[in-house]
Amino acid sequence: MKITFCCTDTKAEPWLQGLRAALPQADITVWQSGAPLADYAVVWAPPQQFLDEQQGIQALFNIGAGVDGLLQRRLPAGARVVRLDDAGMAVQMAEYVCHAVIRHFREFDGYEADRQAGRWAYRKPRLRQDFAVGVMGLGVLGERVAQALAQFEFPVNGWSRSPKAVAGVRAFSGAGQFNDFLAASRVLVNLLPLTPDTANIIHRDTLSRLQPGAYVINVARGAHLVDDDLLALIASGHVAGATLDVFRTEPLPAAHPFWQHPNITVTPHTSARTLRDESIAQIARKITALQRGEAIAGVVEPARGY
Repeated sequence: MKITFCCTDTKAEPWLQGLRAALPQADITVWQSGAPLADYAVVWAPPQQFLDEQQGIQALFNIGAGVDGLLQRRLPAGARVVRLDDAGMAVQMAEYVCHAVIRHFREFDGYEADRQAGRWAYRKPRLRQDFAVGVMGLGVLGERVAQALAQFEFPVNGWSRSPKAVAGVRAFSGAGQFNDFLAASRVLVNLLPLTPDTANIIHRDTLSRLQPGAYVINVARGAHLVDDDLLALIASGHVAGATLDVFRTEPLPAAHPFWQHPNITVTPHTSARTLRDESIAQIARKITALQRGEAIAGVVEPARGY
C-alpha cells in the first residue's frame, strides 16, 4: 500500500512520522513530480500537477475541514475526497463562537475601550432573550456550536439544507424557511460549506432580514460574505458589528477596511485549527477500513459540495 503526502505550506516530517507509526505496513512518502502512483494521498491545497499525475488513486484525505478548494480542481477519475469528521476542531469552533457571542453580548469590547480611555463606567445588562443566535450550517461543527451556545441559555436557531433535529435548537431548513430563520435571529453565525449555492449568501438582503442591531460571525469561508454589503449595513446601523475569521483573500490585504473598522474584529483564520495527532489517527482508521472494503464516514459528494 502506497500513501503520498502532498500538503502545501505544511511541515511534512511530523505527519510522516505519525502516519508511519499508525500504518507501519504502508510505504509513505512526500510527493515529488514524477513519483510513482499511490493508493491514497493526504493532501492540503495540492498542485494541479499532483492531481493530474496521480490517476487511479483511490482516495484523497483532506486535512482541513473545508473541501471547496479541492473540489474546484480537476480531480483524478474515480478518486474519493474524504474530509475530516472533527479531529478536535469542533470544540475549538465552539470556543471561538461562544467567545465572540459573549464578548458582543456582554459589551466587553466597550469595556476595553473604556479601559484604554481610563473611564470607569457600567452598562445596562442585556437580556438573553433579545439575542437569539442563528447558526447557518448544522454539520459536525455547526451542531457542536449550537449546543454550546444553548448551554449559555441563548435562544438558538439552526438552519440547514435538509431538516435536522438538535436538542435545544429551533430548527429551520431549506430555502422556504431561510427568511424566517433570519427574521428570528439577531446574531448570525456562518458555518456553511462553500458551494455554488452558498457563495455570497451573506449579502445586503440577508443582513437586512436579521433583527435590528444584528451581529455577524463568519467562521466558514470568506466567499460567503459580500464585504461591501456588510460595511454598508454597519454604516446604516442595522448591523452592530462582526467577528470575521475568514476572508476572500488571505492574508487579509493591509489596505482592507476591515482592519481599521472599530466594529469589526479580525482574526487570521484560526477559529479551528487542524490537530495533527487526532487527524492522523482518523485518517489511519479510514485507510485501514477501506483496505478491508468497509464504508467510511466523511466521503464528500462532489455534486453537493460537502
